[in-house]
Amino acid sequence: MKKILIPSLLSILIATGAPAFASETNTESAVVTSININTASAEQLAQLSGVGPAKADAIVQYRDANGPFKSVDDLAQVRGIGEATVEKNRHLLSN
Repeated sequence: MKKILIPSLLSILIATGAPAFASETNTESAVVTSININTASAEQLAQLSGVGPAKADAIVQYRDANGPFKSVDDLAQVRGIGEATVEKNRHLLSN
């Protein structure tokens, strides 16, 4: 019974991406679930797909110069941020 149960359990852990031991968890690689584009720092914005440090800085500078974004779609007004980038990240964005 143990010979069948252990490989099965191991397969489930591997398939789900669950760490086999608690010490294997990495808190530094936390998954981003939501980013408020009106309050997020450049470091937080840089975690978005297609947005690196330079574009994140541009978002913050735009926000500082023009006030808060009225909608997530307004993010496309920032130079270097297109509609495709907004769409890729829409599920993570709020204002």
